[in-house]
Parts: sequence; structure tokens; C-alpha cells
Amino acid sequence: MEEKKLIKSKPHSITIEGRERLIINGVRDVASFNENEVSLETEAGGLVIRGTDLHINRLNVDDGNLFIEGYIISCVYNDKIDIKKTGSFLSNIFK
Repeated sequence: MEEKKLIKSKPHSITIEGRERLIINGVRDVASFNENEVSLETEAGGLVIRGTDLHINRLNVDDGNLFIEGYIISCVYNDKIDIKKTGSFLSNIFK
């Protein structure tokens, strides 16, 4: 008998503290990042964070948590990011 495994989606939320700290839950993958922009895929779709001096402090894709520090200018949702085209954050590191 074949056992079906249910994949439970993680709840998605964003908390911005004083435009200097960003806590995101429900992160599936980080597509790209630099000091001015972080592109990621969340349970609610693609998300692009723009700012200055952005740093990813913690990323746990298993739990879906991401912590970013820097000056936050904007957070914009878009259609889902195609990770296969851009390459994921982790695949870019291990190339």
C-alpha cells in the first residue's frame, strides 16, 4: 500500500521593526540577494525587498524563517519567482 505524505504549508507573515529589521515567516526559497535587494519565494508568492545595506542574518528554509537587517525601503509581492530560471540562493553558493 502506498502511503501519501501531506505537505503542510507554513503560515506567511512579515514583521518590520523600525524599518531596520525584517522578519519573514513562510519562506520557501531565496532566489537572489545583494545589499540593495532580496528576492524570495514565500507561501503567498514572490516577494522583493528593497533597501540599503541589507544583510541576511538568519535563514532557515526548513522552518521558513528569514531575518534581514538594513534600511527597508519597500516590500513588493509579485507572481511566483521561477527559482529554476534564476537559481536558488543555495544552488548559487555551491556552484
